[in-house]
Amino acid sequence: MYTIKNKNSVTGTVPFPCFLQNYLFFTALILMFFLFSGRALGENIRVNIIDTIEISKERPSGASNQIGYNDSVMILMDRDTRFLRGIEIELTAPQLWLAYNGSLAVSLYALHGRNSAKGHVDLDARQIRMDVMANRIQTVYQIPLRKDSNLRNTPYSAVLPEMLSGEFPVLLRIMPIIKDVAEDVQNMKFHLNVKPIFNSEGSARINIHYPVNLQNKPYTMLIDDIIIENPNEEQLLKEGSHHLILISDFYRNESRRFVIERGKTVELNINMQDLTPIILFEAPNNARIFLDNVRFTNTASPKPVETGPHEIKIQLSDYTIIKSVYIQKGKTYRISFTVDIIVQEEE
Repeated sequence: MYTIKNKNSVTGTVPFPCFLQNYLFFTALILMFFLFSGRALGENIRVNIIDTIEISKERPSGASNQIGYNDSVMILMDRDTRFLRGIEIELTAPQLWLAYNGSLAVSLYALHGRNSAKGHVDLDARQIRMDVMANRIQTVYQIPLRKDSNLRNTPYSAVLPEMLSGEFPVLLRIMPIIKDVAEDVQNMKFHLNVKPIFNSEGSARINIHYPVNLQNKPYTMLIDDIIIENPNEEQLLKEGSHHLILISDFYRNESRRFVIERGKTVELNINMQDLTPIILFEAPNNARIFLDNVRFTNTASPKPVETGPHEIKIQLSDYTIIKSVYIQKGKTYRISFTVDIIVQEEE
């Protein structure tokens, strides 16, 4: 709206011309686009890269370096991020920093493309955060790598509001925010440590080995009483104790207990055995052992036997014991010969 005055000195208001309204509206949109497009689409920056740090589950304690004024560190991520929910960046300042706070800032950038060069390089980057370095000795940033990371801001750490699982490498840069930086600050070194933040999972890789004469017959795998649909794949599991069971009509049932550690993979090797029953003998060395009237000459090793009824005879000097047993499929039988002394006390 704008005001007019006619020749009779009568004032009034009329609407602002429509074409001028549209012009100003679109001009404002264009200005806003250029204002924010540098952050959204990226910018070209020149930095001094002093080190490259790779985050991996194989290095749970992370990696450290000394970083100073106008220095940058590139942070790479291992492809295997299954056990990670984020990364933690910790900056520790020297005691002298408390006298110069407000002169430096920490910037984090997501880089477009992988660059392994060191020294002064030009990079295409998107700034994801910039903070004035606080007046304290230690500053911690946490970057989530998954939506369910459950990372939370605390008085001691700041969590980036966005997930960066697909935006690595990341560049960390210490930069001045005032014109004249004190010489003490220019020579100051900050201790940088970057490490993975693990979730509460690990994995189990179960390797099945089959008998030579009985290959690749079907079986059912259960872990903690839950049927595993893809037993040949690596299994992601919560840390702690677990129970594995293998059930089959062609092999002996197997049972194992194992422990999962956070961020680690445990290897389980299981030798499947066919269902031929096995018999084991425990007897004195001078005992003579017969199965169905056939003498065993080597009783130290297990003996496969046919299913069905059998007669076992053990002789020790003039003492003979005979016992019948029915052997079932898939079972192991331990036959023990014992001689006992019985003492009775009578009044």
